[in-house]
Amino acid sequence: MKMFKLFSFLLLVLISFSLTAQHSGGVSLYGGEGSPFNDLPPTSEYGKCYAKCKMPAQYDTKSVQKLVKEASTRLEKVPAQYETKTETVMVKEGGVKYKTIPARYETVTEQVLIKPEETKLKTYPAKYRTESRQVLVTPARGQWVRKKKAPNCFSSNPDDCYVACWEEIPAVYRTEKYQVLSEPARTEETVIPAKYKTVKKRVLAEPARVEEIPIEPEYRTITTNVLVAPASTRSIDIPAEYTSVTEKVLLSEGGYTGWTEILCAERTTSSKVRSVQSALAAAGFDPGPIDGVMGSQTKSALVKFQNAKGLPVGNLNLQTLQALGVSQ
Repeated sequence: MKMFKLFSFLLLVLISFSLTAQHSGGVSLYGGEGSPFNDLPPTSEYGKCYAKCKMPAQYDTKSVQKLVKEASTRLEKVPAQYETKTETVMVKEGGVKYKTIPARYETVTEQVLIKPEETKLKTYPAKYRTESRQVLVTPARGQWVRKKKAPNCFSSNPDDCYVACWEEIPAVYRTEKYQVLSEPARTEETVIPAKYKTVKKRVLAEPARVEEIPIEPEYRTITTNVLVAPASTRSIDIPAEYTSVTEKVLLSEGGYTGWTEILCAERTTSSKVRSVQSALAAAGFDPGPIDGVMGSQTKSALVKFQNAKGLPVGNLNLQTLQALGVSQ
């Protein structure tokens, strides 16, 4: 048994050194500056196996305030204020009358102000236009993508000596619309002329002679509107409008982790696979028949479970076994 384990270890070292060359533009698994696989597993202890597993990206959501409508100013018209005033106006002057020669009068007209000149203000509300902007949803990032295994690989296991390539995933944007002030509120001023009333009155042209008879003057009461405060406008500040938007925030980028301890092939027995299948089914991930065979449906369920739990993706690593409650 010791000789078999020693032979297996020497064979693994030989295969590792044969993978140092690059194939089809890929990246060497061991060696080469800038390669993600330029290190070796942390221990060479018998009975332990390691693999490079892919860790899914970790996201969180947060609520942010987005501007919907900019702050503006609304102009409100304040009407003019008037006061009613009563005034007594003389319409006939006093004089004297003589018995022999009566007095002679003439009729004259006079303009009396009824309503003074006023100013009317007409307000026009502010106008807005809708604009669009690009908002970053997911930033551009890179990730290691697993390719086909190297042609000169001596292992029949496709998870051994595969080629990893760094590929870039472009950023994702979304279009948002918001309102921008295009024309501020304004007012127009209109002048309304004053109104007058024509009043007729008699005035003494020639007094009576001989006998003087006094003639009392005549008066008339006229009501007019007197301007107290002219029309004006006042500004009312309209605050900006915001809305809460939930955004997806990247906490940590996905990619290949360091060496992750996995279950060795000789320990991946049908009994162990059957335990994994039962645990996946209990967790809500359909592994297919509970037959102890690591088939495509079982592998697909295992990857879905690892992605959902934020575990290293690939192989039966010990973290996945612990999360499933399966003994190592």
